Amino acid sequence: MTFDTDTIIRLLTMIALGGLLFTTGLRLTWAEIAASLRQNHLGWVLPLNFILVPALALGLTRMFQLPTDLAAGMVLLAAAPFAPVVPVFARMARADLALAGALTGLFPFLSAFLTPIVCELTLRPLLATASLKFNIGSILIVLVSTITLPLAAGVVIRHCRPQIGHRLLRPCEVISEAAGTISLIFVTVVEFQTIRQTGGRALFVMALLSELSFFAGYFLSGPDRAARFVVGVGTANRNIALALLVAVASFPGTPIVAAVVANGLLLIGLGLLHVGFWRFVKPAPGSV
Repeated sequence: MTFDTDTIIRLLTMIALGGLLFTTGLRLTWAEIAASLRQNHLGWVLPLNFILVPALALGLTRMFQLPTDLAAGMVLLAAAPFAPVVPVFARMARADLALAGALTGLFPFLSAFLTPIVCELTLRPLLATASLKFNIGSILIVLVSTITLPLAAGVVIRHCRPQIGHRLLRPCEVISEAAGTISLIFVTVVEFQTIRQTGGRALFVMALLSELSFFAGYFLSGPDRAARFVVGVGTANRNIALALLVAVASFPGTPIVAAVVANGLLLIGLGLLHVGFWRFVKPAPGSV
């Protein structure tokens, strides 16, 4: 059996995502998730992620006059909200892990239906093409099976068989983190020549979009700083796996796929910087 590059990327990504979300679930209980959702008013999170961020991305790409392929890659990421690595960032930063897990589990359902609509509205004027290729059913299956179901399974095992969950936690973390690292290295090597041509201006625009999104999510949330961090990081870090699925399906073999990868790697780096800042330079109590 032979595997092409896109298949290998998808398999490694699914293993990494499923493992990361499963181990996140092993650290949570249903009571913690429900309490976190009740304590935070999050009705604005959907329009922020599905309307404001994509509109901001489209505006920035036009303001800075980015090439079409680079602009399309950025817009694809903007239309795919809340990266599955957000719970990992929340755990590393000692923020609200329950809220991170709840939102990360919820967004795949919404993204499977809303992301195609957002892409149609934002990419059509940019690319002047016919309808993009979306299979909502397959995207929903992939997202739910690699994000929502592993997260829920981890929580169930934590609730019903805590001793088993404790034994599974570390091995699953090692496997999923290794798969994620291999996936990023593989994609970077395969797409290196195209990524290298992305250019500093496009990366600057993506970084600007990410930081504006972070502050929008942070300052529009409630008073709890740990929840603010989660929503800010979740708004800034887009779902690279979903954006890659759309890019590979609609624009195979084009620079758009490499643009998604290059900008996605930048987002991961910025997310780690936010984690480091939050972990070691936390704001004083009572400040914002």
